Amino acid sequence: MKKSLRDALVARLSGYDRAVEVGVGREPSVAAALADRGVDVVAVDVHEFPVPEGVSFVRDDVFARADAPDLGPYADAGVVYALNVPVELHRPAAEVARRADADFLFTTLGYDEPSIPVARETLPGDTLYVAERGRRGQRARGD
Repeated sequence: MKKSLRDALVARLSGYDRAVEVGVGREPSVAAALADRGVDVVAVDVHEFPVPEGVSFVRDDVFARADAPDLGPYADAGVVYALNVPVELHRPAAEVARRADADFLFTTLGYDEPSIPVARETLPGDTLYVAERGRRGQRARGD
């Protein structure tokens, strides 16, 4: 990930007390930078991946979690975010975030449009999508 995009993502997400990254994979640089800024970060993926110090890892499936009664690692999140997320994960991740009363922010693989209602924010080299919320507004530090 290019440093300018990573820095813009970190700046945008660092206002939250607790963040959950869906599908961290082999690229935990945003999670690591958020942890360095004092954000409580949980990285989630269906496969085991190493994460940097300061980042917690939980093996979880957002598809299954969307309908599960227990929110698991998403409970108490201020934001759920996903980077380069395929279209089939938009709806389940947004549902988990909604149930946790958290914001859902994401980038796509670049060639697909979001499958859920969103607002768009321009970042260096990418677009950040912010899922529309029906209940509360954004819950960032100091709110």
